Order: sequence, then C-alpha cells, then structure tokens
Amino acid sequence: MDPSAINNPELVQFINQEKERAMVNEMVAKLTNVCWDKCITGSPGNKFSSSEQACLSNCARRYLDMSVIIMKRFQNM
Repeated sequence: MDPSAINNPELVQFINQEKERAMVNEMVAKLTNVCWDKCITGSPGNKFSSSEQACLSNCARRYLDMSVIIMKRFQNM
C-alpha cells in the first residue's frame, strides 16, 4: 500500500463511512436477535400477533434508546 494513500482525505472518509455502515449492520443484527428471542415465543405464522407486534416495537425502541445513551457517554469521555 502506498504510504501517501493513508493521508488521502477521500480514502479516510470512505473508511469511516464503511465503519459506520458496519456498526449499523451489527446493531440491526443484535436488535433482531435480542428482540426476536424475547418476543417470539412460538413458531411464527404468516403474521405476528398483536402482543408480538407490541413487544417487538417496544423492544426495538428500548434497544435503540439505550444505544443512543451509550454512544453519547462514549462521546463525552
């Protein structure tokens, strides 16, 4: 790798964007796994029950809220 490429602002921006995408993908995967395991107790049919829908919605909201709080704490360190 060319050492001057490390100082290339476009490359740095691209790498940062890819890191952010990877973090978002990881968060979505974790959210899906955690909320699915918590809210879907039986074999899913062709649509969720109202209690499953409410549980999934609340779980996702709480997960995202906590993620924002954690990110803000890390930014303040």
